[in-house]
Amino acid sequence: MANALEVVGERWSLLALREVFFGNTRFDQIAANTGASRDVLTVRLKKLVAAGVLEKRLYSDHPPRHEYLLTDAGRALHNVMLMLKEWGDAYVTEGPLPLVWKHSCGAVLEPRVMCAACGEEASRGSLTPVTAPTH
Repeated sequence: MANALEVVGERWSLLALREVFFGNTRFDQIAANTGASRDVLTVRLKKLVAAGVLEKRLYSDHPPRHEYLLTDAGRALHNVMLMLKEWGDAYVTEGPLPLVWKHSCGAVLEPRVMCAACGEEASRGSLTPVTAPTH
């Protein structure tokens, strides 16, 4: 977890990723929707690009303008972001929720972590820590 937090464990990094997940890929959009200062946001986006979470792509030559797109590593954070939002909604957010996600089945999404092998929900009681195999 510590290694992952080195990359995405800062408020402005997570909010920038949220915006890219929402389809706001241009710097000005991300800045406006997060409230981050331009200097802070520049540093965070550079870090996410360097870590391979985002790709910086030129969309205008004159003047030079870039957009930020999710890489495979960035797209893999989608469920993490959903779970973090779920936790925040339950234990931090006071009052009405600012946003909920509706699933394609029509229900409000309540994300869960499931075992890929058996389909059961992962819970503290169903998990046992073991040393990872070396490659």
